[in-house]
Amino acid sequence: NGLHHPAGICYCLAFIYPAHHQKPAHGPRVCASKITTMETTVIDAHNISKTYDPTGIPVVAIRNVHMHIAKGEFVALVGPSGSGKTTLLNMIGGLDHPDSGQIIVNGTDITSLGQKGLVKFRLHNIGFVFQAFNLIPVLTAKENAEFIMLLQKEKKAKRDERIDLLFNQVGLMDKKNIRPAQLSGGQQQRVAVARALASKPQFVLADEPTANLDSASAFNLLDMMAKLNKEENM
Repeated sequence: NGLHHPAGICYCLAFIYPAHHQKPAHGPRVCASKITTMETTVIDAHNISKTYDPTGIPVVAIRNVHMHIAKGEFVALVGPSGSGKTTLLNMIGGLDHPDSGQIIVNGTDITSLGQKGLVKFRLHNIGFVFQAFNLIPVLTAKENAEFIMLLQKEKKAKRDERIDLLFNQVGLMDKKNIRPAQLSGGQQQRVAVARALASKPQFVLADEPTANLDSASAFNLLDMMAKLNKEENM
């Protein structure tokens, strides 16, 4: 499972997407775009494996995976259900720990970090977009989007400027003061994308971001993410 894509520009965005009509494989497939001639690796995974044993019967999620993703790439992990897409994404994002192997993210070996170190690293380096949106229901769209910046103790003026820019890009300027329950699924996911980008992370990880959307909203979201990949130089 050696996966390598050369070169890129500034940030990396990766997302996973199911391949409903593919027969099961040994692991997820990687598709990438925005490749240039100068290589700057932001994610470097070596020989990572993960086995789950919830009922005494070992289930191999990923085995001996090698992956190199460069800054600026727009990458999709594609594969059928159970092929290890979410497991691999969780390893890269520091949400789960491999049984073996090494993951270097932006020059830091995250497999050597403790829990507190991982929390701090994620806060300042990684943006997440979840399948279920994971917006805080009592906060407005703007408050949800700026939440990571609040944790980073950014000043209000900087937060306001950044959120206004992003909400203009994702077409939600008139929804800033609306709570999630009053937004459509597509609008909630756009808020989640804005939240992931707000702090200008090194890269964004999106776990099946279109799974809970209708076809039109799904295509619009992917088009928007590709557009932001260019506009944000990500």
